[in-house]
Amino acid sequence: MADQKAILKAGDKEIELPILSGTAGHDVIDVRKLGASGYFTFDPGFMATGSCESAITYIDGAKGELLHRGFDIESLARDSDYLEVCYMLLHGDAPSSDEYQDFKRTITRHTMVHDQLNMFFHGFRNDAHPMAMLCGTVGALSSFYHSDLDVNSETQRLRSAHRLIAKMPTLVAMCYKYNIGQPFVYPRNDLSYAGNFLNMMFSVPAEDYKISPAVERAMDRIFILHADHEQNASTSTVRLAGSSGANPYACIAAGVASLWGPAHGGANEACLNMLEEIGTVDRIPEFIARAKDKNDSFRLMGFGHRVYKNHDPRATVMRESCHEVLDELKIDDPLLDVAMELERIALSDDYFAEKKLFPNVDFYSGIVLKAIGIPTNMFTCIFALSRTVGWISHWHEMLSQPGQKIGRPRQLYTGSAHREYKPIKK
Repeated sequence: MADQKAILKAGDKEIELPILSGTAGHDVIDVRKLGASGYFTFDPGFMATGSCESAITYIDGAKGELLHRGFDIESLARDSDYLEVCYMLLHGDAPSSDEYQDFKRTITRHTMVHDQLNMFFHGFRNDAHPMAMLCGTVGALSSFYHSDLDVNSETQRLRSAHRLIAKMPTLVAMCYKYNIGQPFVYPRNDLSYAGNFLNMMFSVPAEDYKISPAVERAMDRIFILHADHEQNASTSTVRLAGSSGANPYACIAAGVASLWGPAHGGANEACLNMLEEIGTVDRIPEFIARAKDKNDSFRLMGFGHRVYKNHDPRATVMRESCHEVLDELKIDDPLLDVAMELERIALSDDYFAEKKLFPNVDFYSGIVLKAIGIPTNMFTCIFALSRTVGWISHWHEMLSQPGQKIGRPRQLYTGSAHREYKPIKK
């Protein structure tokens, strides 16, 4: 914390507000007592508002830096696995070997869902959107775990966190299987977290599914690279829901619903839709020209990032996995040819370098998911699976902090002033 003060001049008043400093990033003006002076701040979209104090994730968009608990994302994606990242996001530090093995064993033993949950799926239409099913079934988990819904108990919060991290791959795979009319596949305790998910997605009773090491590694990296991203819309939604004391499953279902919004979780799906619109390699120059035309509304999806003004630090390692998967699977797909030619142009054309429109993590993760056979309507479900640990870590952190209050944003009212009501004649 800094000893500096900010002086706000409001009419004939001077209001003194403390300035607080974190470990890194911008200082913040503490406006919590501003309301007592008769004023509130007005910040639609909360673009200049610090909504909470957190020690989980730090982003410096100008530098292209993303840290989880102080560890840079590229090192984590290259040298750790998803469950290790889950542990550090939830507990605050990297695990020891024994802590990792114990955590892995706990998650593995919680991957099955109650058999009655199968009936929930049969209440959905067979063509229901996977995210619609995921919203419903995640929220429904609260009906199975009555004994662990005391949000004031750290022990119960952590048990709920373990269940959610463990069961999310099972639920996501069930959404996919129900969509395509195949039987649900039970989790297997002998497989890795990513390998188990791939097996539940693609194996069938008639034959085993052979897990490609490159695909398994790429899937694990997708999980790591989407695990948390600071105070984004869905994380803020989870925190706001959690501030009321709502149970963890309801809070995560709220996060899933927020992520479903096309402005948030649909970036890699939008990228694939763009590739389909381009269609073939010979049409790329036409769309590049449109992207450079200020008067054309067309945008190249998967290039540049609203947060990272230099480069997306997650894209570097995702690019490696993308090329590993394409080299191993040797898929003949025109859309993947389009994607690779777009990547080549973006990395060599001065226009893209000047505008810093480099391929981002959504560009590469979308290509990988397409290459391994996951349909685009499942992309956001996989994003939700990955982000669950971030959501539940922020929820747990918030409830661990003293002096928590229910979220209650204020407004600038622009409706009618007081009017007299005159009863109508009936």
